[in-house]
Amino acid sequence: MSLPPLVEPAAELTVDEVRRYSRHLIIPDVGMDGQKRLKNAKVLCVGAGGLGSPALMYLAAAGVGTLGIVEFDEVDESNLQRQIIHSQADIGRSKAQSAKDSVLGINPYVDVILHEERLEADNVKEIFAQYDLIVDGTDNFATRYLVNDAAVLLNKPYVWGSIYRFDGQASVFWSEHGPCYRCLYPEPPPPGMVPSCAEGGVLGVLCASVGSIQVTEAIKLLAGIGDPLVGRLMIYDALEMQYRQVKVRKDPDCAVCGENPTVTELIDYEAFCGVVSEEAQEAAAGSTITPKQLKEWIDGDEKIEIIDVREPNEYEIVSIPGAKLIPKNEFLMGNALQDLPQDRRIVLHCKTGVRSAEVLAVLKSAGFADSVHVGGGVIGWVNQIEPEKPIY
Repeated sequence: MSLPPLVEPAAELTVDEVRRYSRHLIIPDVGMDGQKRLKNAKVLCVGAGGLGSPALMYLAAAGVGTLGIVEFDEVDESNLQRQIIHSQADIGRSKAQSAKDSVLGINPYVDVILHEERLEADNVKEIFAQYDLIVDGTDNFATRYLVNDAAVLLNKPYVWGSIYRFDGQASVFWSEHGPCYRCLYPEPPPPGMVPSCAEGGVLGVLCASVGSIQVTEAIKLLAGIGDPLVGRLMIYDALEMQYRQVKVRKDPDCAVCGENPTVTELIDYEAFCGVVSEEAQEAAAGSTITPKQLKEWIDGDEKIEIIDVREPNEYEIVSIPGAKLIPKNEFLMGNALQDLPQDRRIVLHCKTGVRSAEVLAVLKSAGFADSVHVGGGVIGWVNQIEPEKPIY
């Protein structure tokens, strides 16, 4: 469905701006009026990572007058495979500052506002209220639900995107004209069910594919052109090079935008999404050791069996000496339990400690009461014990 323009046009374009945006101006559907609306628009990007990188760069190039950036992280070397707004020289810098420099390098006429803080329930409304449109580039469920609920409560449209390995999704959520994110996904998946990009990986260029779709939708909404992805979910399979669409209908029973909403104020989204299940939290309580403790056990020839519950491709990157690889799913399916030694203490680890905590709950329920897991996982091991090894 076509929607009216989201913002009013600016008073004028300067001569320099006319030169810069001439290829937009000669498109009849954009023209002078559409470009003036882009100039007058205020767009917030949540995150300056995989999706935020191409989104910010193309929004800046398109001439969006004010760009806000919510980002609290620093640039890490592992970001550079996909987060193209940052460079080698930016490693260790604030992502927000790095992104701002790149945006102004692309278009000095853009006003960049930085929010160098974690987006949370106590600041999201104040930040969102300053902008016409939100572009969501987050990579975790807690922040996605926070963004959605705040947007619904403030009646703000937002462009959503998601990436994982070779798959991408995108849509426009605006409760006044269609469904919200909760209409599509009423509840988050169980903890540990869907790996993050940090755990499962993502093809770097997929970020550009989905991020460019997000910017296209943002421009359409701001200028009031075309048919936005309201009520439609775009699904992209990069391996098969296929795009398909799924209709998303507004759910009358939606907890936040339905006829009788039960979510009328922002909630504790970490608790709602349960980063780690209650069973895993209970299992890990009192059964978590540090990498240094594990090193002491190894050096002291303690009777232990170290088990790595990551995936084979992760194991190839880096591993703890003596660790045996048994992926998490082997435990969840019950296939690995019968082969575990009974005369040694089981020590589990994964990348950071989330997956190993889930497996620890399985082991304890199966009778391996003295099992433990390594808090911080192999990343903690490398940082504390073998810093010469790579991390990912």
